[in-house]
Amino acid sequence: MTVTDAVQPDFAAGQATSSRLPLLALGVASFSIGTTEYVIMGLLPDVAADLRVSIPTAGLLVTGYALSVAFGSPFLAIATAWLDRRRALLALMAVFLVGNLACALAPSYGMLMAARVLTALCHGAFFGLGAVVAAAIVAPERKAQAIAMMFAGLTLANVLGVPFGTAFGHAFGWRETFFAVAAVGLLAAFALYAWLPHHLPIPPMDLRREARSLGNIQVVLTMLISIVSSASLFSVFTYITPLLEDVTGLSPHGVTLMLFLFGLGLTGGNLLGGRLADWKLMPSVIGLLFMLVPLLCLFVTTSTHSASAAVTIFLWGIISFALISPLQTRVVNEASHAPNLASTLNQGAFNLGNAVGASIGGAGLTLGLAYSGLPWIGALLAALALLLATVAFRLEQRRAREERL
Repeated sequence: MTVTDAVQPDFAAGQATSSRLPLLALGVASFSIGTTEYVIMGLLPDVAADLRVSIPTAGLLVTGYALSVAFGSPFLAIATAWLDRRRALLALMAVFLVGNLACALAPSYGMLMAARVLTALCHGAFFGLGAVVAAAIVAPERKAQAIAMMFAGLTLANVLGVPFGTAFGHAFGWRETFFAVAAVGLLAAFALYAWLPHHLPIPPMDLRREARSLGNIQVVLTMLISIVSSASLFSVFTYITPLLEDVTGLSPHGVTLMLFLFGLGLTGGNLLGGRLADWKLMPSVIGLLFMLVPLLCLFVTTSTHSASAAVTIFLWGIISFALISPLQTRVVNEASHAPNLASTLNQGAFNLGNAVGASIGGAGLTLGLAYSGLPWIGALLAALALLLATVAFRLEQRRAREERL
C-alpha cells in the first residue's frame, strides 16, 4: 500500500480534481525556500567582501546550511510529529521567516552562519512532508508528477529567484535579498493557510513505525544515491560564480544570465524527471547518471568559452534536476507505510550531499586545484552515484524474480 492508496475514497474523489491550488501553495513555498538556499552562491563574493572573509570561507555558509538540513530537519520533523500535517507545514514556514530575517540582520559572519543554520532547519522537513502531501492529494498514477510540481518551485527559484536575487543583491546589497525572500515566504505562508485542505488524509507520524521503515535496504540505497548525486552537483555549483568569472571570463551580469540559463535547465529537468519516474523509475535514474558523467568531463574544456559553457550548463541543469523527483518518489514508495520521516531524511540526504560536495570542492581549491578542475570532482562523484543506482536496480530485479516464484 502506498501513501496515495491510503487516502480515503471520499477525500480522493473530492480532492484529486482540486489539487492544483494546494500544489501551487506548496510550489510557492518551495520557491522561497529554494531561493534562500541557492542565492547565497551568487552573492558569495559580496558576502565575503562585506564580512571580510575569503570566498572558500564564505562557501562554508552553503555547507552549514546543508548540514543543518541533513541533521537538524529530522529533529524538527519529529518535534512537529504531533501536529496535523497542515499545521506542521505552517509551523515550518514560520521558522523559515524568522531565519531569513535573522540572515538579513546578521552583523557578523558567525551570526550569519547561525541564521543560515536556523533557516535550514525547516528545509528538509518541509520538502519531505510536502512531497508526502503532494503525493496524497492526487491519483496514484500522477504521484511523481505531483511531487515534481511541488519541486517546480525549487526550479523556478533557480530560474527567477537566484539570478534576480543575485542582481538585486548586487544593486542594493546582499542583505536586501534576504528581506525580499522573507516577503515571498510570507506570501507562501498565506497561500498554504488558504489553500491546503483542512483535513489532509495523512495522520501525524507514528515514530516507531517510521523508524522501522528506514531499515529497508532500498530506502538506504536511494538516500546514498541522493547524497552522492548532490555532492557531484555542489562540488562544482557552489563555486560557479568565481569559476565563470575567472575561467570563462564573464562579468557579474554575464554570470547572472548563466544562472538564469542553468535555472531553465533545472525547470526542464524537473518536468522530465516527474514523467520519467511515473514511466520507468530506476532505469531513468541510471540513464541520467550515465549521461551526467561525460557531460561534467566535457565541462573542464567547455568552461573556457562562453558559448560552449552555456550549452553545458543548460544540459547540466536538466540532468541534475531530473534526478530529484525520481529519487524522492522512490523513497516515498519504498517507505510507503511510514513515509514522513523517510521523505524528510531523503531531503536531508540531498543536503548532506550539498555539504559534502561544497566541502570537497573547497578542499580542492584550498589544495591548489584550479576552478576549471572542479568538474573532474563532479564527474567522479556522479560515477559513484551511477554504481550505487546500478546495485539498487539489480537488487530490485532480484526481489521481483523471487516474488514471482
